[in-house]
Amino acid sequence: MSATAPASTTPPLPPAVPKAPQRKPGSPIAGFLIDLGIGTLALLGLSMASGLLWGMYRAIIVVRDTGAQPAEALAQHVGQPGALAQILMALFATGGAAVFLYFLRRRADAAERSASFQAARRPSTWGWTLLVAACVVIGSNGIAWLARQAGIEPVPTNLALMEQALARFPWFLALFAIVLAPAYEELLFRRVLFGRLWKAGRPWLGMLLSSLAFALVHEVPGTSANGPWEIAQLWLVYGGMGAAFAWLYQRTGTLWAPIVAHALNNAIALAALVFLGIH
Repeated sequence: MSATAPASTTPPLPPAVPKAPQRKPGSPIAGFLIDLGIGTLALLGLSMASGLLWGMYRAIIVVRDTGAQPAEALAQHVGQPGALAQILMALFATGGAAVFLYFLRRRADAAERSASFQAARRPSTWGWTLLVAACVVIGSNGIAWLARQAGIEPVPTNLALMEQALARFPWFLALFAIVLAPAYEELLFRRVLFGRLWKAGRPWLGMLLSSLAFALVHEVPGTSANGPWEIAQLWLVYGGMGAAFAWLYQRTGTLWAPIVAHALNNAIALAALVFLGIH
């Protein structure tokens, strides 16, 4: 005769499955520095590649027109890239680095794109955009006026290039300065660099660090005749501009707002250079 277990007996429990260790979120500052490092390497690599491509193109033209020459003579004939070549190289290097870093590290998903387009349809977005653009122009000129009173008058590093391009390729310069450069610079500095720290809940730190990077890219020490005070003034202008655009991005929720504000600022600066000779 077989015995049965009482109805109240608890069935055996299944063996415990060990929980997978939870991954701790990485430091947002470390992520920012990784983004910055990748962007810097991409910028340097693309700059070297564009310079090499231009040199090869010029060498082919020289050999075609004058025949084969020794390396030293060929290098002298190749010369230095002109204004148009320099702008195209900057577009290829900086724009390429921005697009590469965006797709590699901070690509927007469908929900983010939808929210951005919804924000772009709000009238208040463009009211804030006009206000920030006006504040940037007034603030930049105010800083420049105060600096002149102290005898500080820096010359922007890209001024000579702008003047050369303006004399020979005005429409292309306008396209580059008003449309292309604002788009890829906002993609890099606001969407990727500022956006990482903003998403991590540290927008003020993001404004500070991304604006510092923005200022350093626009005025690299040692690449012009500007002294320490002149460089400091340019950093203040560019840094303030970057912080204003980052705030606008956060306030409106769409990258289109700082792109347009940046474009308006560049358009006004270009118009002042053309009609008033003011840089």
